[in-house]
Order: sequence, then C-alpha cells, then structure tokens
Amino acid sequence: MTDEEPASIRAAGGVAWRPGAAGVDVCLVHRPRYGDWSLPKGKLEPGEHPLRAAVREMAEETDVRAVPQVRLPAVHYRSEGRPKRVDYWSMRAVAEGGFQPDTEVDEVRWLPADEAVRLVSYPHDAEVLGAFAALPPVTATVLLVRHGHAGKRGTWSGPDTGRPLDATGWAQAQALAELVALVRPARLLSASARRCVQTLDPAAALLDLPIEVVGDFDEPKPGQQVDECALAAAAHLAALAAAGEPVAVCSQGKVLPGALERLAGRADDFTTPKGGGWLLAFSGDRLVAADRL
Repeated sequence: MTDEEPASIRAAGGVAWRPGAAGVDVCLVHRPRYGDWSLPKGKLEPGEHPLRAAVREMAEETDVRAVPQVRLPAVHYRSEGRPKRVDYWSMRAVAEGGFQPDTEVDEVRWLPADEAVRLVSYPHDAEVLGAFAALPPVTATVLLVRHGHAGKRGTWSGPDTGRPLDATGWAQAQALAELVALVRPARLLSASARRCVQTLDPAAALLDLPIEVVGDFDEPKPGQQVDECALAAAAHLAALAAAGEPVAVCSQGKVLPGALERLAGRADDFTTPKGGGWLLAFSGDRLVAADRL
C-alpha cells in the first residue's frame, strides 16, 4: 500500500481596487468563522476556469463587480490536510451593490494598500498585496484569442479564409465567450477568416456587440511576410490599448507570437493553441502583463 498525496484544492480570488483619497483603495473581507481579515476568494466550481471563479467569488463575497487585469502571485498552503492553490488577479471595481453581512463574510473594508498589508491576517495575503502595489497603473485590458479548431487545412476544398469551425471549435468558442464577458469589452474585433469571426460569435450574442473585421489581424497573404503581419497586429493592439477601452480580439496562429513579442519587447514562448488566448494589461500603449489563459 502506498501513501498518495490527496487531490489539491483549487481556489481563486482577487485584489479589487477603486480610486481612493490617496491613490487607490483595495478590498478586504472579514470572515467571522475564522476571525480573520483576508482577500476575497473561494473554491472553483467543477470545470470552472480560475479567472471566472475569481470574478464570481469577488461578487459573491463583497457584492463588487470587477474586471480582471493582471495575474498576481499564486498562493500555496495546506487546508484540511490537502494542498491548496489560490490564483489571484488584480481587478478594477466597476460596480458595487448593497453588501449584506452573512455568516461567511460579515464586513468589507476599502483601504489603501499599505494599510491593507498591515491588517490582513496571513503573510501570503500581504505578499499578494505587495505584488499588486508594485504594478504600474493599468489603463486598458485586451483579451486576445486564437480562433477555435477548424479541422485540417488540407481537407477543406474552398478558400482557406472560408474554413469554418468544427464541433470542437464551436465548443471552444462557447467556453471563450464566458471569459470574454469577464473583461466587459466595448468592442469585439476579428481577423477576416471565417473561423476567427465564428470564434467570437457566442461572445457577440452574449454581449449584444457587433464583430468588427480588421485585416491587421490576418495571417500573411501571398507576398506578405509573417513579420510584417505581426508588426501590423502589434501596432493595432497598442492603439486599441491607448484608447483606454477594454476590447476582445481574435487573430491567427502565425500572427500572435510575433505580435506579442513586439508588444512585450522580448523573445518568449507566445505560442497560442487554438481556442486559447491571453489576458493583456496595458499602461497607455505599453504592455505590462500577459497572462496565458
């Protein structure tokens, strides 16, 4: 008989912020069961994406609707004899309801980050708050995705731009719609390929937004170089970020790595699987964080 490590507990939460008298204030919760002050967080539901769980738990515990911006350090510890991982994101508070105390959370406080560090009951929460305080101001978020699965290029008899999503791709598009909605985009933009537009169709229906087709996010046409397309995509993404509105963009596999390298100013593994993507945070037109979804 062998001793096996019990399955880990997955949870997610966030540092919600709003403008304060001396910069920004962050949100803490008091839990009467433990008598502690901590960051809002909670366990993932079965099959739930951590980013969605983080936003949901923020709303459930504090009645704050928030837009995720930057992934913060994950926290690892043991709970109930099992390893536990909590993923955190910084979040901009965009709406607040009427918080009602209950048995889980009986008080919510908004404090400057340095005061919050002194109040929290656990060193790991203080570390997450420290990472948040070190961030530059985030002025825009972009959810950048690659189109969903669309079968094999060689089995499609028509022009490649007309190749549609297959059943797997449509399932990926439905899953992506929930993540797209989290950033509350003002616009949805897509490369001109049919599979790219279709990848944003469920999000467009969910958010009641049109899909704008933009050639700057297309893969190279005959006579074009990949670098040329990546440069155009990066420039367009930077311009969208500089405008300050949250947006969601669907592009293609040959374009995304080069565009992200140019925005990040470094070589890295920005390979993006079909149906995958990135949460990008900008300060002005400068990329400050790229969180792989």
